[in-house]
Amino acid sequence: MKPSPNDKSRHDTRAALRHLRRSDPHLAKAIAQVGRCGLEFTPTRSPFHSLLRAITYQQLSGKAAATIHGRVVALFPAEHGPHPELLLGLPETALRGAGLSRNKLLAIRDLAAKALDGTVPDMKGLKRLSDDEIIERLTQVRGVGRWTVEMLLIFTLGRPDVLPVTDLGIRKGFQRAYGMRNLPAYSTLERAGRAWAPHRSVASWYLWRIADGDAEL
Repeated sequence: MKPSPNDKSRHDTRAALRHLRRSDPHLAKAIAQVGRCGLEFTPTRSPFHSLLRAITYQQLSGKAAATIHGRVVALFPAEHGPHPELLLGLPETALRGAGLSRNKLLAIRDLAAKALDGTVPDMKGLKRLSDDEIIERLTQVRGVGRWTVEMLLIFTLGRPDVLPVTDLGIRKGFQRAYGMRNLPAYSTLERAGRAWAPHRSVASWYLWRIADGDAEL
């Protein structure tokens, strides 16, 4: 099977940096100070596994979330790992005993049901979809919002043109880069981001670094 035209999972970093430097002097200054782009993505077995982890990690510190996620994974046979059908067969007491809140329990059961009915496709199916189609499909899962899917697009699928305008780090980075008094409106970021396309994931990475103080602006 030929790769889908939507399966753009490789970052052409050199082309991205050339484009961003030419299109935005504010980003060009930050790129010069931050240096090499370290944006990487980590493929996963399936969107189900990625979203199960994302839901488990919501509103928790990294250490606490990792502990709970490990307990949830341990409920499944080691040779198979988490599986939608097996998850739906687990009793509520087992999942709650792993540390999941009531809302997260409902969310991961909805995730499992939607993985089984095809709303959440497997990885092969996901790669055939555009970014907007993936967002539309995966946000149908209870507890999964646009931001969660945008993180999956950038860091799991390696999609090159994603700009999470609601992300606080992105907004703070833009505020610092442009010397703004207040955080930018979502619409301001969207307008600026048009000049960064089709390399908005790399631009996002630099905005996160700026927010972290990696550039003296």
